Amino acid sequence: MAKKLYRSLKQKMLGGVCGGLAEYFDVDVSMVRLVFVGLALVSAIFPMVIFYIIAWIVIPLEVKSE
Repeated sequence: MAKKLYRSLKQKMLGGVCGGLAEYFDVDVSMVRLVFVGLALVSAIFPMVIFYIIAWIVIPLEVKSE
């Protein structure tokens, strides 16, 4: 079964994008957030904010598993 990218319900701070990326790549969510913040600082913040908003809209929310 192929992996699918979803916004995380469990690792959510704002929109769940970084949590979803961390679950997809099987890495610690803190590392993904640190990389995101680092890239945002290097790229003058605005491009990464736009990327995050677009990802928040495009990536579907994780389906609740009960």
